[in-house]
Amino acid sequence: MTSSECFGQKFQMDLVVQALGYFNTAATGITTCETLPSSSPLKQQLLQKRKNCIGSKCQIFYAEDPILVSRASMQYLFDETGRKYIDCISNVQHVGHCHPKVVAAISKQLAISTCNSRFVSSKLTECAEELLKTLPGLDTVLFCNSGSEANDLALRLARDFTKHHDAIVLDHAYHGTVTTTMEMSPYKFDHGCTIKQPEWVHVAPCPDVYRGRYRLDDNELHDEDALSEAAHCYADAVSDIIANLQKNGRTLAMFLAEALQSCGGQVIPPKCYFRTVARYVRKAGGLVVMDEVQTGFGRVGSTFWAHKLNDEDFIADIVTMGKPMGNGYPVSAVVTRKEIADALGGKVEYFNTYGGNPVACAAVLGVLSVISEENLLTHSQNMGELFQKKLHELKAKHECIGDVRGVGLFWGIDLVSDRQSREPNAKLALALILKLRRQFGVLLSADGPFSNIIKIKPPLCFNEHDLCYTVDAIDCALRNLVREAESSLQ
Repeated sequence: MTSSECFGQKFQMDLVVQALGYFNTAATGITTCETLPSSSPLKQQLLQKRKNCIGSKCQIFYAEDPILVSRASMQYLFDETGRKYIDCISNVQHVGHCHPKVVAAISKQLAISTCNSRFVSSKLTECAEELLKTLPGLDTVLFCNSGSEANDLALRLARDFTKHHDAIVLDHAYHGTVTTTMEMSPYKFDHGCTIKQPEWVHVAPCPDVYRGRYRLDDNELHDEDALSEAAHCYADAVSDIIANLQKNGRTLAMFLAEALQSCGGQVIPPKCYFRTVARYVRKAGGLVVMDEVQTGFGRVGSTFWAHKLNDEDFIADIVTMGKPMGNGYPVSAVVTRKEIADALGGKVEYFNTYGGNPVACAAVLGVLSVISEENLLTHSQNMGELFQKKLHELKAKHECIGDVRGVGLFWGIDLVSDRQSREPNAKLALALILKLRRQFGVLLSADGPFSNIIKIKPPLCFNEHDLCYTVDAIDCALRNLVREAESSLQ
C-alpha cells in the first residue's frame, strides 16, 4: 500500500483536529507552533456580529477558525495575537499589502478631488494612457469597479458590435458575480447555483493537458509536439461548438476565457491554443475576450499579460482586468478598439458612477509605478524559475503530488490519491492548508473542479526566503500528514 493510499483510506473527516496536532521536524529553517493561541474574545465578538448582520452566503477563509487580521504589510498578515502569516492567497494586493507608494498615491488624491468621470480629470487620461502602453493594438479604455462589471460590459460590447448574441466559455471558468457573468461561469452554475446555464452560453472543454478531455501522459506534459497536438484538439472543440450553434440558427458574439484558469485549477493552456481559437471565432464573426482579472499586471513574469504568454504578438479584441490593478482599491477596466467601444449601447451613453474616479486611477498609477520601479516582472519571472525547481523537487519526494504547474508567481500543486489514475485527493488538500496555516503560518487555498489543487498566488513582493520557507513547510506538512495516517493503521 502506498503512502497516498494509506492516507486516502485512513484519513478521518475531523480535519481541523488533525491540523491542530503538534509534530517535530528537523527541516532547516522550519518552525511549528507548538501551542496555538486561544481564540480571543475580540475575535469571537466580531464573528458573532458578522453572523448577526452579514449574509451567511458570504464565505470566509478557514471557517472553523478564521483569521482576524489586525494589520497587513507587503506579503505578510498579522492576527490579533501578533502572529505573522505568509500570504499566498491575496493576489488582489498585487504589489504588497499597504504598499507605501500606493497608499501615498491614494491618500494624496483623496485629499484633492473624488469627482466622477463626467468631469475632466488628468488622472483618468493618464491612467488610460499608461494601461494602453501595455496592450499594443488596443486603443480605448472603459473603467468599471470590479472584474464582474468588466466582463459584463465585455458581453455588451461584443453583442452591440457584432450584432450577434451567443458566448462560448471554458469549462470550470469563473467570470464574476453579477447575473450575466454567473451565467457564463461553469464554476458556479455547475455546482448548485440558482442561476443556471442559459441557452446562449456554450461550454468548451478547458485546455487542461493533465486532467482535461485531451489529457497527456506524464512523459508528454513537457513535449512540444504533444502539447501542440493537444492545443489543436482543444481548439477544434471550439470550432465544433461554433459549427453546431450556427447549424441551429444561432450567432456567436464572443469567446470569453481566463488567460490562465485559477478557480478551474491553475491551468496553463498549451501554446498556440488561443491563437487557433481566435481564428475560428473571428471567422464566425465573433470577438475574442481575454479575462485578465486574476492573472494580469505581470504575475506571469515574462510578460505583463498572461494571454500573451508564449505568444507576445497575440492581440485579443477585448481585455478585461480588475483585482490586482488597484492593489485592494476597487477598480477595473475593459480595454478594446475604438470601433468596438463606439458601438456600445446605440444612442445610450456609458456612465459608471465610480468607474474611473480620480482616486481609483491614482491607485492604478501607483501600482504601475511600483511594478516598473521595483522590476517586479523580472522578479516574478525569477521566482517562477525557483518555484519550478523547488516544486518539482517536492513532487519527487511525494507520491501524493500528481502534477505541479505554473509560471511566475502563479502555481498549482495537484494532489492525488494515485499517480497512475490521477484520482484527485481533496481530503489531503484541505488537511494540508489547515496544517500549513496552524503550524507554519503559511496561508494557501485549495480549488479546482475537485478541490484538490493547492493554489499559490502571493503578492509580487514575495521573496526567495518566503518561497523556500513555503515549499519546505509544504514538504514537512505532507510528510507528517501521511505519517499520521500510517500511524492510525498500526
